[in-house]
Amino acid sequence: MLERYLASHGFEVRTAKSSAQLDAFLERQPYDLLILDIMMPDEDGLSICRRLRAQRQTIPILMLTARGDPVDRVVGLEFGADDYLAKPFLPSELLARIRAILRRQQLARRQHDARDGAQQEGDTAILRFGEYRLDVGRQALSRLDGGQVEVGQAEMRLLAALAQTPNRPVSRAHLIERARGPNYDASTRSVDVQVLRLRQAIEADASSPRHIRTVWGLGYMLVAEFEP
Repeated sequence: MLERYLASHGFEVRTAKSSAQLDAFLERQPYDLLILDIMMPDEDGLSICRRLRAQRQTIPILMLTARGDPVDRVVGLEFGADDYLAKPFLPSELLARIRAILRRQQLARRQHDARDGAQQEGDTAILRFGEYRLDVGRQALSRLDGGQVEVGQAEMRLLAALAQTPNRPVSRAHLIERARGPNYDASTRSVDVQVLRLRQAIEADASSPRHIRTVWGLGYMLVAEFEP
């Protein structure tokens, strides 16, 4: 039903009947968006989401579920989902969320292209923290020894948002605005989830972070210095 509905609105849709078929689709060609139902017969949607993110798949993921509990929504976000829609829902709401995700993807690409142009003209900033080096313009994170560090798109946007004002606390609301745009509707809890994932990727001990600090009552702060 959803395949027919989305196709009628101009989308090219492939429906996977199993996680194995999904993996085969993803190996053959790139996709702009993945919609996962949590309640699936062989491998549930949460497990698929977590597995794909562990494989460094950065495709945007929208979760569908019959579970409306906010805790389940947080679990989906912690596993790497970009958005979450509880059943029952109107197909028009799903369509609106898909279009919103794709708009953000297009905006991120345009910003990335603009930053690439600025990088080529020498207009970029390089931040160092610990063993890491962040090219703010390119949104590229690497180790000082030259090794690349792969993080998800949402986490990279958050890191870039923190890097706009290093060593200064930024509220959760401002981080959402910087990373997603002024009209993006998200809970501040989603920022906490992304901060946790980012810490797990770059901190030696995520429970005692040195680079991304919590500033109680204010928000988060990236402790870094500009490369001379």
